[in-house]
Amino acid sequence: MRAHKAADRQVVLFKQGRGSQKDLLGGKGANLCEMTRLGLPVPQGFIVTTAACNAFLVRNAFPQGLWKEELAALASLEAKTGTRLGDPARPLFVSCRSGARISMPGMMDTVLNIGMNDKVCHALLTAGWDPRFVHDIYRRLLQMFGSVVLGVDSAKFERVLATERGGSTHDSSLDVAALKRCTTAFQQIIHDSGCEFPQDTHTQLRLATEAVFRSWNGKRAIDYRNASFIPHDLGTAVTIQAMVFGNKDPQSATGVLTTRNVTTGERSLEGDFLMHAQGEDVVSGTRSPMRLAEMERLLPKQFAALKVHCQRLEDHFRDVQDIEFTVEEGVLWMLQTRDAKRTARAAVGFAVDFVHEKRITKEEAVLRVRPEHVDFFLHPQFEPRARAAAVVIAKGLNVSPGAASGEIVFDPDRAEARVRKDQRAVILVRAETRPDDVHGLLAAKGVLTSRGGRTSHAALVARQFGKPAVVGASAIVIDEEHRCFTVDGKTFHEGEVVSIDGSTGEVLAGALPTVLPLVTDPALKTVLAWADSLRRLKVWANADAPAEATLALQMGAEGIGLCRTEHMFFAADRLPVMQAMILAANDADRGEALAKLLPMQRADFEGLFRAMDGKPVTIRLLDPPLHEFLPGHDVLLQEITLLQTRLLAAAASDRVGLQAALGLKQAMLTAVEALREQNPMLGLRGVRLGIHLPAVVVMQVRAIFEAACRCKREGVKVVPKVMIPLIAHPNELAVERTLLEAEAKRVMKEQGVKLAYHFGTMIEVPRAALVAGEIAQLAEFFSFGTNDLTQTTFGISRDDAETGFLLEYLQKRILPDNPFATLDPAGVGALMKIAVQQGRATRPGLQIGICGEHGGDPKSIAFCHAIGLDSVSCSPYRVPIARLAAAHAALTHRP
Repeated sequence: MRAHKAADRQVVLFKQGRGSQKDLLGGKGANLCEMTRLGLPVPQGFIVTTAACNAFLVRNAFPQGLWKEELAALASLEAKTGTRLGDPARPLFVSCRSGARISMPGMMDTVLNIGMNDKVCHALLTAGWDPRFVHDIYRRLLQMFGSVVLGVDSAKFERVLATERGGSTHDSSLDVAALKRCTTAFQQIIHDSGCEFPQDTHTQLRLATEAVFRSWNGKRAIDYRNASFIPHDLGTAVTIQAMVFGNKDPQSATGVLTTRNVTTGERSLEGDFLMHAQGEDVVSGTRSPMRLAEMERLLPKQFAALKVHCQRLEDHFRDVQDIEFTVEEGVLWMLQTRDAKRTARAAVGFAVDFVHEKRITKEEAVLRVRPEHVDFFLHPQFEPRARAAAVVIAKGLNVSPGAASGEIVFDPDRAEARVRKDQRAVILVRAETRPDDVHGLLAAKGVLTSRGGRTSHAALVARQFGKPAVVGASAIVIDEEHRCFTVDGKTFHEGEVVSIDGSTGEVLAGALPTVLPLVTDPALKTVLAWADSLRRLKVWANADAPAEATLALQMGAEGIGLCRTEHMFFAADRLPVMQAMILAANDADRGEALAKLLPMQRADFEGLFRAMDGKPVTIRLLDPPLHEFLPGHDVLLQEITLLQTRLLAAAASDRVGLQAALGLKQAMLTAVEALREQNPMLGLRGVRLGIHLPAVVVMQVRAIFEAACRCKREGVKVVPKVMIPLIAHPNELAVERTLLEAEAKRVMKEQGVKLAYHFGTMIEVPRAALVAGEIAQLAEFFSFGTNDLTQTTFGISRDDAETGFLLEYLQKRILPDNPFATLDPAGVGALMKIAVQQGRATRPGLQIGICGEHGGDPKSIAFCHAIGLDSVSCSPYRVPIARLAAAHAALTHRP
């Protein structure tokens, strides 16, 4: 017969497996195989594979041949140890532990001390074994087997233990008589629950194996995988290993350690241990452990050997290890090793340290630092202990990371005034935000909305300025009239303090202390510098003001990929002028308003050009529909009614002012009604607005080129990139570019300055992607506006869907990812590929980037790299994440 390969078997002995077989043997099993190969003192055992687990979960029964293989492996183990499972004279005890491909500590089940029964217990006592040890491992097996395998309520066992312990909280206080009573009581509890503890030790092993398999689909395991983005189809291996006992005598011990401090990154062993205990006692918290340093004093010989083994394991795995060990009657045993979980700060520090120690390459170090590690450094975090004790009152979408506490304020004007006057920290609470709320949002420490999605206005602006934000918290019912909101029957009034965690989407009662982000951490700067040397994609920023541009440069941006000019019009000194332009009755009045806006826009662009000094600055012409610059229809109706009421009762001296205010509001209402569209985001905006009101975009181009000419005369390097939004047909671009390039040349002639410049467009509707070859005849660069491209491709309103049916779609796995958070490669991505191929076929070397919110998403960045884009652009606070993600893409998507 042919020899079976490990992959063909359902059970693998430690000596037969390899560390490279984690998919089959699980992380724990594969690492135990490596430890065995290294010659470390590892109790012998075998592994039931993940393939066997998945087969079991499909049929809810052992797959064919599994039990036979398991018994054969058990026989091999018995031969090596000179013991037998269930043999009263030479008993073998084994543990049965879970071990997934990706570590899920504590999320699945374990059963220890398998092999104990009444006969073995009696024989050991008769043979003179320590009665406390014998009864202790029996009661532990009964308790663990009863709750994990048989499903008996664990509280029933705990009540017995509490009674026997008396005033103590530790199981170590139980004497022999108490442990014996526990054993008897536990057997009775199991019987009274309608179950029987199996005296047959092989049955114990089989049922424990099944229980560990089933724990893969336990609630806590599923929740953990959901939170950690671990696939649900991996299954768990089951590691069956000969027991060694840290509770065998007073000189025995057990412990858990990491080979370096996983909180601070310090290079020293860090951990806990207990004398005369089993490993579960250390991790469960039933006893207060000693610090590992004490072991050097109490067990110096074993501690010295432990240090040697730890160094060897760290050298072999080239990473910080999380290790479990036991000392049984003076003999040190190594039970498990795995890559240690660590804080973001430690993760970055370890990566740099291991390069300096010549254990890993710079490329490996960059890959070890994850985007979420970088994110930690960029946003305030709540102090962990205070965060754990806080009361969660609601949850929404975690759209902008960071932590903030402040007084609830429901109006942006009041938020700004309160901060300006009293320097109070406020949280702006709105049903949803509008562009003209931006001043209040900027003044606030964070924003909370009951509606909206990941690309809603609140989310976009919050990310842009690094503000923590929780949106779409639909359980919150806002009453703006009475300045309060209600959730779960409790009402919170304006002025009360709440906290928001933008990393988790949670809203918490009261104020919580925060820890400042470490944006200047030397190790982080080192890793990002390595990432910059490895990536191909350029990383630009979305920035609308000089301060944002400066911040973007500090974060490592190489240019501005999107300047949204509409944001410049919402400032307090500009919005009335913008509104006057919209309300203008004729071209002369409109021209007068635009003449006032021109120097404002020019100053904005000068500031951006000076801040970037030679780096690309891509300026998008006015994009949103004009109604966004005016108050809402219903708000205007209410204000007009109020003014009319006041006018009736006003004194003659007040009537002139009231009449003027009423006239302005009525003119606004007329304009709003004239501009009103069923779906304004698919109406008169972008290039359509520029063609309809050419004077507006002509003014913007004049401002851009006048600013550029001034800066060039001052010695500032500048190459304006003018981006025309929402193109669907090449003829739109032809009309617009002809008009705007003529104005650009007119300005350069007036100023006597020659500039290099580029006119390009956003690809943000499907038709533009499909005819990109034609558009490229007129466009010198493309930038994908993936927010709108996703919306128009899916036919889904991004602001409505994320708090409605899209959440259901994600929960039911109808969609694998939120397409507004991560690019949809099969649909939106296919359109992008077409546009890239067609565009470069027409114009070889065409510069193509992305400036939608996906520009800061690591998975989307990987896709952009794969299809050959030149750049990604994101908010300044996501630039470091994008730099790292672009390096990851270059390292993992090599041709």
